[in-house]
Amino acid sequence: MHRPNSFSSPQELISDVYKPREPEAKKYDFGHLLVIGGSKTYSGSPALNALAAMRCGADLVTVASPARAANIIASFSPDIITYPLEGDFLSLNMLEEIRELPGRFNACVIGGGLGRKNETLSAVCEFLKETEYPCVIDADAIHAIAAKPEITYGKNFLLTPNRSEFYVLAGHKVELDLDLEKKTVKDTAKNYGCTILYKGTYSIVSDGSRLEAKKTSSPYMTKGGCGDLLAGVCGSLLARGASCFDAGNIGAYINGKAGKLAAKKLGESMLASDILEEYSSVINTGTLSGK
Repeated sequence: MHRPNSFSSPQELISDVYKPREPEAKKYDFGHLLVIGGSKTYSGSPALNALAAMRCGADLVTVASPARAANIIASFSPDIITYPLEGDFLSLNMLEEIRELPGRFNACVIGGGLGRKNETLSAVCEFLKETEYPCVIDADAIHAIAAKPEITYGKNFLLTPNRSEFYVLAGHKVELDLDLEKKTVKDTAKNYGCTILYKGTYSIVSDGSRLEAKKTSSPYMTKGGCGDLLAGVCGSLLARGASCFDAGNIGAYINGKAGKLAAKKLGESMLASDILEEYSSVINTGTLSGK
């Protein structure tokens, strides 16, 4: 895939990824995403990861999750493949099962709903050390790799912290000042040797060299699950072959624009799941075959 330059408009970036499909297109051409998340307590995050990824064009999504969460996620939609792992939370002894999952994967999203038990955080670190997949690292997985840049350095990883998670990565709070936030995101990305998409008032994406900042979201997107959707959108873009920088940049625009459309219709009543219905309005303009 051609890499858009930093001066491309958001719609040009989207058009570069979502080209009209050839009539001969087949399954796997547009990516198989692995989602690792969930626990006995939390099932919504990986479900939203998966649904967002499929709405944004991934051909297949497989969710590997502790059994209770996997069974709940399977009931959300017949489109999601789920693989139940025996136990209540991700642990080191589950990694062999994950390694042997059937199917070929193009990218991974990890972190949503995992919880922060020590064994879970250790399992996340071990998976990330050995994986060759491009990965979106979100939520609890960010706590696992905080202060461990040796795990992420030089790998094809996109970290998607919210403000509080970014404090964990940076080691200090950042003032609500765009110039300071941009500098700190760039410095932190350089320190971790990967790409960071910072979810604040502005979406700030940096790989330690390049940087993009856009005001993409709506104040109604404080509802739980909006960040899980973003991780899924970015995962679908990685699975299609986008670079981490482009996946963060384009993903933030798609999710934010769709959120604004949902908020315009529903205001205070908007749920994160309502955003799923708006992705098509953002990504399909001028990209459908025959148009």
